[in-house]
Amino acid sequence: MRRLFWLGIGLAVGVVVVRKATRTAQAYTPAGIASTVTESAGGLAESLRSFVQDVRVAMVEREQEIHEAFARGEAFDDQFAELREDPRIGDREIFPEEHQR
Repeated sequence: MRRLFWLGIGLAVGVVVVRKATRTAQAYTPAGIASTVTESAGGLAESLRSFVQDVRVAMVEREQEIHEAFARGEAFDDQFAELREDPRIGDREIFPEEHQR
């Protein structure tokens, strides 16, 4: 009975090791590598798509705020007015002379 118990334990461990080794070997085959790359590229594309959608939503919201302020005859909050007043930050010129109005 004791030998049968240890034989069962050995078989179970053997099955687990073989399945793990098979999965690991599959990951390094050309098909496995292609699958991993495809999943990574899909995740990157989805992240980029989500980012673009967020930017578009924020852009529409900001444009709506500007249009509403214009309709009321108010000046909208210009976040970049200070940068236009001071055309140099550090050593880098933001608005070159030929592009200023």
